[in-house]
Amino acid sequence: MQKLPLETQTLYAELMEHLTALEARRTIGRLSGCFTSKTVKGESYYYFQYSDPGGASRQIYVGKKTPSLDSVVERHRAERGVLRTDSERIQRLCALVRTGGALVADAASARVLRALAESGAFHLGAVLVGTHAFAVLGNLLGVRWESAALKTHDIDIASEAVMRVAMPADLQADVPGVLERLEMGFLPVPQLDPRSPSTSFKVRGQSLRVDILTPAAKGKEERPVLVRRLNAAAQPVPFLDYLIEDSKRGAVVDGGGVLVNVPDPARFAFHKLIVSQERAVAMHGKAGKDILQAAQVFSVLAEERPGDLLLAWDGIARRGRGWERRVRAGLGLMKKRHSREYEMLVGIVPNLERN
Repeated sequence: MQKLPLETQTLYAELMEHLTALEARRTIGRLSGCFTSKTVKGESYYYFQYSDPGGASRQIYVGKKTPSLDSVVERHRAERGVLRTDSERIQRLCALVRTGGALVADAASARVLRALAESGAFHLGAVLVGTHAFAVLGNLLGVRWESAALKTHDIDIASEAVMRVAMPADLQADVPGVLERLEMGFLPVPQLDPRSPSTSFKVRGQSLRVDILTPAAKGKEERPVLVRRLNAAAQPVPFLDYLIEDSKRGAVVDGGGVLVNVPDPARFAFHKLIVSQERAVAMHGKAGKDILQAAQVFSVLAEERPGDLLLAWDGIARRGRGWERRVRAGLGLMKKRHSREYEMLVGIVPNLERN
């Protein structure tokens, strides 16, 4: 694990500010394409021309040419110019943070995450979890993680089955539709029970995969649950509610930047201790990766944000002794493999060693 240069940390913070401002300023200029006109029998009509994800040119009929539509077309042209300037600035910032050692996403994963962001999935409460989130957390915390902790081709998206705020019933991100329109070859992964809908999508012949997850309800069957605002079924996963309860905004870095939701770093680390104990024997390698990721996050937080560890532990303690027991079991494994990080953690949260 290496500390990123202060200049790179500052540039990443600036990138976050630009992406957040751009997201808050969504206008007609964000439409990718251009207006064009056609004359039919002496009358002029507007069409909107764009390229689909496969590169084919498409046109949508807008309406007969009128002064009100003329103003819409002019506004689109003007705002496209402003957006182009903003996008160029973001691309330069991403190039600078890459050069400074920030963690970047591979092209295929970044393309998927960008499409999900554009669909509104993260606006609707979806949270990026797993190793891609771990990379984002590294940039947020100003560190570059050990490469062994970063190997993955899975994109894990988690969401509550039901949002706890009022919203229009027809507001939807349509995750399966987004993946299909990318034309990258995503196919639903069949469940063992053919009556259950798929919760995963995979590119045939490649390791790229998207998994949709949701917190498991206590005492309920772990059959797929429909998340209506994502138009997708999600696999219920125990302990996930703790992980996504207090998510943060972060930026995935590639040629540009993608604004996503990621877990709170301290909760991410404690959750890794828990899931390391839930892995089957065949997943022993992943359990080791869980502990490695937890140890690295704990190390940074213990030095720079110890209060975050106390708050995250309070969230565990409120959930009962079963949660505490699992954390301590994972902590025992961390003590054997990463004793320095273990000592740093228990020095801040002494209750962790209590039986």
